[in-house]
Amino acid sequence: MARADTPLQAQLLKVPVIVGPTGIGKSKVAFELAQELGGEVVVADSRQVYQRLDIATNKPSPEQRRAVRYHMIDFVDPATSFNAAQYVAGARAAIDDIASRGRVPIVEGGTMLYVDALCEGFSLAGIPPNPELRTQLAALEPVQARERLLAIDDDPGVDLDNPVRVIRAIEILESAGPPLRRLRTRTPPPWRPLRIGLTAPLDVIDDRLARRSAQQVARGLVAETQAALDAGVPATASVLTGIGYADTMTHLRGELTIEELPHAMARSNRRYARRQLRWWRRDDRVRWFEIEPDPMPGILNYLDE
Repeated sequence: MARADTPLQAQLLKVPVIVGPTGIGKSKVAFELAQELGGEVVVADSRQVYQRLDIATNKPSPEQRRAVRYHMIDFVDPATSFNAAQYVAGARAAIDDIASRGRVPIVEGGTMLYVDALCEGFSLAGIPPNPELRTQLAALEPVQARERLLAIDDDPGVDLDNPVRVIRAIEILESAGPPLRRLRTRTPPPWRPLRIGLTAPLDVIDDRLARRSAQQVARGLVAETQAALDAGVPATASVLTGIGYADTMTHLRGELTIEELPHAMARSNRRYARRQLRWWRRDDRVRWFEIEPDPMPGILNYLDE
C-alpha cells in the first residue's frame, strides 16, 4: 500500500521519476512524457554523464535531444571520476531551473544509487578514501570483489558489475559497518517525487536486452570503446568498467569473439535488470505500469490524481 501523503507533501511540486530495469524503455516513456507535459528530462544515470561514450550508455538519440531538453548528460570527461554527491547537486540545480521556467522536470534513470540519492536526499559523504584497501581490492578478480561485498551486505544497492562502485562500497562498509542504507544521511528535496516503475515479464525484458545488445555491437560499440582508449581514457575508468564497455574490453583483449560479445553483454544486463527490479519492488511508493501495450494513458491518469 502506498504511504499516505502529509499536507506538506501534497503542496510540493510533483516530479515524475521514471524507474525500472535496464532495457525496459524508460527513456522512451520519459521523452513522450516530456512532450505531453511540456517538460525537460533530468537523467539519473551514472554513465550517461560521461562525454563521447554514447552506445552502451544508451543515451537519448540526437532526434530526441533536438525535441526535448536533457540535463545531466554529456558533461564529464570520461577519464575523470564522478560521484553521487556531485550528481545530486547538479540534478537538484537542474530541477530548480526547469521549474523556475514553468517547465515540468522529469527524472529518468536506472542507477539505483543516483535515483535514491536524489529523491531521498541522502549522502554517503564523510567516509574518506582508503588507498591501501583500494590497492588490495583492485588486485582481486571482479567476482572475488563482488563476493567480498555481498558477504558484508547482501543487498548494497550498487552496480555489482562495476568494479569501481563495488570497491567504494566495500571501502565504506569496512569503515562504518553494514548495511549501506543505514549510512545515508537525509536531506529531502523541496519537491515531491512520484515514482513510476516500468515493468514486463522477465522473458520480454530478456528479449529486449538481447536485441539491444546486438544492435549496440552493430552500431560500432567496439570502435567507440577503442577510440576512448586511444584518446587516453584509462581502461580502469568508471565508465569503461560498466556493462557493455567491460564486455567489449574483454573482446579487445581477445577473450571474447565478436559473435560472443552481444551474448555476454545480454547476460550482464539480465543480472543487472533483476537487481534493479528487486531494489525497486521493495519500495511501496513506486506505482508500476506494464510497458506493453502502452503505459502512457495509465501514467498520465496517475499524475492527475
